Amino acid sequence: MKLEGSCHCGAVRFSLESAQPYPFMRCYCSICRKTAGAGGFAINLGGDYRTLQVDGRENLSVYRARMSDEPGEAGLSSARRHFCKHCGSALWLWDPTWPDLVHPHASAIDTQLPVPPEHVHLMLGSKATWVEVQRGAHDKLFDEYPDESLAQWHERLGLTAD
Repeated sequence: MKLEGSCHCGAVRFSLESAQPYPFMRCYCSICRKTAGAGGFAINLGGDYRTLQVDGRENLSVYRARMSDEPGEAGLSSARRHFCKHCGSALWLWDPTWPDLVHPHASAIDTQLPVPPEHVHLMLGSKATWVEVQRGAHDKLFDEYPDESLAQWHERLGLTAD
């Protein structure tokens, strides 16, 4: 499925192909919540990085989160979170660890997205105390990472798009 997206001010527009277009995975980690999740979580989609086309690339900035595995030790995340340097809209995440993948934020997509039959709530161990999880009957909850990837979820439910 071809996805088209943009920032709020229109300085950045992008498109990409996605076989995983269902916005089902809600991430409650502090990075997603603070950089892209006003509702207490962010939703990333899966896409083919080779198909990413960007207009307004000069208006992008990249954020690499500070990570702390042990007290007193911090490093930078390998993930690059792209956002508009004018309006601050979170646009997509790309990580050289998985160079073929790109993860656009569902909130930046202008294309009509399909409604998922269930949701996965992940990183609930990092959830802000004020956030109320809106759990559906078939939703799955995880304190950390889920048992299946974006692609595996789509495949299990027969929802892979071309």
